[in-house]
Amino acid sequence: MKWKCKLRRSVILTALLMSCFSAVLSAQDRAKGTPTKSKVVEWKLGVALYTFSTMSFPEQLAYADSASLKYVEGFVFAKAGKELKDTVLFKLSPVGIQALKKKVADQGLKMESVYIIGGKTVADWQRDFEVAKAFGVKYVTAEPPRNLWDSVDSLAGAYGIKVALHNHWKGNSIYWHPDSVLAALKGHPNFGACPDLGHYPKSGINPVLALKKLEGKIIGIHLKDIAEYNNNKIQDVPVGTGVVDFPAVFTELKQQRFKGYVMFERDTKEQPNNLASLRQMVDYYHSTLGLPR
Repeated sequence: MKWKCKLRRSVILTALLMSCFSAVLSAQDRAKGTPTKSKVVEWKLGVALYTFSTMSFPEQLAYADSASLKYVEGFVFAKAGKELKDTVLFKLSPVGIQALKKKVADQGLKMESVYIIGGKTVADWQRDFEVAKAFGVKYVTAEPPRNLWDSVDSLAGAYGIKVALHNHWKGNSIYWHPDSVLAALKGHPNFGACPDLGHYPKSGINPVLALKKLEGKIIGIHLKDIAEYNNNKIQDVPVGTGVVDFPAVFTELKQQRFKGYVMFERDTKEQPNNLASLRQMVDYYHSTLGLPR
């Protein structure tokens, strides 16, 4: 019996030592900035189809697929394609929307968000929510006017779709500063944030600091870069070639344990299209994060 007791004590002691050793390693990893299980990238990578805004919706899907991306974010003023007489999405019939929804699935893609424009009336916003619901998205990216915050929040609740508030630059958007987004979120449980990282520098705002302010409120992100601060006249540049510190952005998102959507986007229209720069940005993303392709 004595040898059994000694064996039991030995096993317990070994387990305690291993537990302590593991805790020390975890602390060392945190100190060195080494990714731990809590910092594993679980983001849903995709592209905002506005990147290919001069093309029809089916063509946009084909380009997203060519860049090996899984998620896409549509926009309701895109043309539906020749088969549907190039009708813009928000004017399509339910049958037309189902036809495009099938194209998304057939392409092996997922469209879980769509940019909506709404308008000056509640009816305008309801029209776009109907489109979003028909596509089966989880959230809409939008910029509702201040006087319609309550109505849009109520519509979002009724349709079961979140609203991710999107920012442009100062003078062009009431959401240009993260504080203005936080103000809109108060009392509106169906609102969240969709920070556009390339627009913040145009207003002199550091994107990383903006993300810190919006921690816990972010649904999706538009991954965009810009050539300089405090200049709202210039166009965007491919992610990783401008002034946005993306390694710091990615570190911040990891620390926040962000698990939402990361959407590449280009506003600039390159020739013949933005596919080459999109592929370049996808490569940059994976190499910077040390992820396999």
